[in-house]
Amino acid sequence: MHDHRRLGRELNLFDTDPLMGAGLPYWLPDGAIVRHTLEEYVREAEQRAGYRHVYSPVLGKRELYEISGHWDHYSEDMFPPMDLGSEQVLLRPSLCPHHALIYRSSSHSYRELPLRVAELGGMYRSELSGVLGGLTRVRAITLNDAHIFCTLEQAVEEARAALELIGRAYADLGIRAARHRLSLPGEGGKYVADPDLWRRATALLREVLDGSGIPYEAAEGEAAFYGPKIDVQIADPAGREATLSTVQIDFHQPERFDLHYIGPDGARHRPVMVHRSVIGSVERAVAHLVEAHGGAFPPWLAPVQLVILPVGDEQSADAHALARRARDLGLRAEVAGPEHGTLAARVREARLVPYQAVIGGREAAAGLVAPRLRDGHRPDPLPAAELLRRIGERVAARATGLWEPAAA
Repeated sequence: MHDHRRLGRELNLFDTDPLMGAGLPYWLPDGAIVRHTLEEYVREAEQRAGYRHVYSPVLGKRELYEISGHWDHYSEDMFPPMDLGSEQVLLRPSLCPHHALIYRSSSHSYRELPLRVAELGGMYRSELSGVLGGLTRVRAITLNDAHIFCTLEQAVEEARAALELIGRAYADLGIRAARHRLSLPGEGGKYVADPDLWRRATALLREVLDGSGIPYEAAEGEAAFYGPKIDVQIADPAGREATLSTVQIDFHQPERFDLHYIGPDGARHRPVMVHRSVIGSVERAVAHLVEAHGGAFPPWLAPVQLVILPVGDEQSADAHALARRARDLGLRAEVAGPEHGTLAARVREARLVPYQAVIGGREAAAGLVAPRLRDGHRPDPLPAAELLRRIGERVAARATGLWEPAAA
């Protein structure tokens, strides 16, 4: 079975150091490429779906989290306050209070709604050392988060659209959901005490799931402290489940922060806040991608997309010229020359790279390259420009397959 902690180190994606601290991994160059590519994918998908991106600070005054309810219901998972003169500030455990303030910073008409605010932002959880592991449980988290401020009539459609966005992302990433869960409150005092709030939000989420035709299971004790949520569950190779993506409908924080919009009647109305995360934390998403693909990422996500293998030193100049052409086209290409060993050894070393291009004497003389695909397929030699075109098309389409079916 693939373990992202072992593969992450073997593939030079990430590592840890006791001097940095437990639950605080650092990203090596290849891992940073995967992370950056994933983040850019999410930003582009959100922009196409009508989201506006913001930045907000990772610190906030204690009063902010007292208003949001995090301090009362979630403080055991937060880092201790830091004294700054007469004030106390906290590392944020969530982005939603900050986005509520961003919404509140100006007045809004019903004509502006839904207003979709998104951010890839840092947050911090005071996880116990015994539960930390690799990228799946960390203390410093980069969350793909968004909050949609809308009318009550818009809430179901916005939540349904968020689920569709999650589904499209999973298809592009080559992963699948293990199941969908409607997470409800359970016994205990960590939840906001407002039965009407819970009843209304739960009814809306059930309408979303039923209307989407998605099978789901209800689970008590898994809700957020302020409301129920739809959790998209993933499973690792051992069958252990974790939540990657979420959709929530929240009546609580709009009330706490006194959010409003001006309706067609000229009066103030309370918006609904839809919380939504397409890939959850970047750290957990990369961990799952490593395990799901065994390090053999889809071409568009792979740290190196093309390795060029000159058979001998005589083809080295052609190989480096091809690498430059590939990089000019936005592809991530490297040359592995004879100084790295025999051709067979270099082929094995690059086994997780989607595409290899072998250049021997015959290929160089004819202006061709001999492709090798990661899946073992070896198409006929073809001009370098044609190879780069085919690879570029697969990458641009974010295809999970390596080659055009008609050319296979």
